Amino acid sequence: MKKIALVFVLAVFVPSLVLAWLAVRSLRDQQIVLERQQALLYQGIADGLAREAISFLQSSQREFNQQVERLLAESSVADAASHFDRRLRQAWPYAEIGFAVSLDGNIIAPSLFDSPEARKFRLENERFLCSREVLEVYWNGPKGQINLTQLDQEKEFAKRDSKAEGDKNITSSDKEVAVETKSKGDGSDKAVFATKGGKVPSGGVPAKRTEPDASAKTNAEGAEFRQLVGDSTEGTLARFLQAKLNLLFWYRSPRDPQLVFGAQVDLRRVVEGLKRTVRVDDALTNEIGVALLDDNGKPVAASPPRLVRDWKHKFVASEIGEVLPHWEMAVYLLNPVRVAQSARTAKFLLGVLIGVLLVAIGVGSWLIVTDLKRQLTLARQKTDFVSNVSHELKTPLTSIRMFSELLAEGRVKEEPKRQHYLHIITAETARLTRLINNVLDFARLERGEKKYEFKPCDLVSITRETVETYRPHLQSNGFELHCGLPAEPMNVNADGDALAQVVVNLISNAEKYSADQKEIAVTVQRNGRFVEVKVLDRGLGVPTGCEDKIFEQFYRAHDSLASGIQGSGLGLTLARQIARSHGGDVVYEPCEAGGSCFVLRVPMVG
Repeated sequence: MKKIALVFVLAVFVPSLVLAWLAVRSLRDQQIVLERQQALLYQGIADGLAREAISFLQSSQREFNQQVERLLAESSVADAASHFDRRLRQAWPYAEIGFAVSLDGNIIAPSLFDSPEARKFRLENERFLCSREVLEVYWNGPKGQINLTQLDQEKEFAKRDSKAEGDKNITSSDKEVAVETKSKGDGSDKAVFATKGGKVPSGGVPAKRTEPDASAKTNAEGAEFRQLVGDSTEGTLARFLQAKLNLLFWYRSPRDPQLVFGAQVDLRRVVEGLKRTVRVDDALTNEIGVALLDDNGKPVAASPPRLVRDWKHKFVASEIGEVLPHWEMAVYLLNPVRVAQSARTAKFLLGVLIGVLLVAIGVGSWLIVTDLKRQLTLARQKTDFVSNVSHELKTPLTSIRMFSELLAEGRVKEEPKRQHYLHIITAETARLTRLINNVLDFARLERGEKKYEFKPCDLVSITRETVETYRPHLQSNGFELHCGLPAEPMNVNADGDALAQVVVNLISNAEKYSADQKEIAVTVQRNGRFVEVKVLDRGLGVPTGCEDKIFEQFYRAHDSLASGIQGSGLGLTLARQIARSHGGDVVYEPCEAGGSCFVLRVPMVG
């Protein structure tokens, strides 16, 4: 038993626990993978929306360039530059202020006296636009077709020719440009911004810069306006003044590459345009919301419009880039705990399954152990059965052989003794026949080969004949047999011989367990639609807890050869099986005065 339990633990229980642990670990790994996949998916959405926002700003830049070219086409370059602020604001609604500045540091428009807004713009940006001040700005200038270095060299040659002719009246602005050109040197291929966010070193030459990745982090770079313009034809500048973002578009026309036309953009109109890019796919409307956050982390546009969230706790985000520094397209989960809830639900279900598995293993092990015990008990009972049957066969055979030898040798002269010995031989032969029939009938029932001949018969008559046949044997052994049978017949549809065998087995059982009080009573009565045959004794009775076990095969409540109680343990089992084959049953009923009462119930007919 211990070996079997150990094998069960090692072969079933421990592997089941290991599999359960692996399942929990796999579920945790799957949750991590799911969260990563979700983050990658929504990061892709945020990056896509950021690219759409950048595309909108680029289209606004192109609109500005077209407006500049149209204004230059309507009048001369000088006239367009002088009135650029007023005309641009009239033609292009995105412009707050329009400006025109020459690369030598002369602001042509707006004038200090045009408007309060123009005066404020000049005061805030004049030194930077004139390249007399280095500021921290965010810039984006795609590669153009104009070589600013070549223009500087041509201008330097013109100044040298002017000096050779004795012209000493050099303007202060020309001096500044000359000093600036000299300080920058001739190496146009030097990379001033070696890395993103790097500062412009003193004496460096501006490098050609491509459009930055929108998803990258933006950093301010210190530079003069001329350095930022470089060889590009267009670009954007962003700077913070008094914690407010100022966005500038600028453009250099091929009509006059020395002039830079620009505009300070109205961010409110830009935001209105960007709102069209802030949208969520219909398939994801129940999962996420998106918002455009400004540099303060506050939403300026959201989808769905009524999206209310703790804006600081975004799931993923993508920066717009240098055009709108620190502005982000942020993705928020409408149900942030859904993944965690799904994981908890999966863990709960897995825990339940593991619990059910462990319970099933426990119940299965209990059933296995119970069945094993039953098999061991059955094996022991079979061993006892063989011993009992051997004893049961040996005892009558010994008696039959002994008395038959006495009679055959003529040793018994008295006739009464001869009759007594013949009676013993007959009784032992009947007992031996009954034992063999029980064993054979039980074997047939186990194999399902037992055949019955059902026909209407009187159970009262069957009981009377059986009792009268068994009476001499009981009386010779000192038993008092009381028989209470009704006069009227009680018909049943049954095999008469099989029912007679049941009655014999019940009487034989009462005989074996009667002990000192040798008294047996047999009665027949009607109980509802059943006919009941009761066999009562005043013997040992049935121990408590064994009321059902006594009907099991090979089971004996007083199972010991030393007890002196003969039997094979098949009588009651066979009696119940025969009765149930007839639609009835054999049950045990305790007697208040002691002893046992076994009842055969068979359904009546007619």
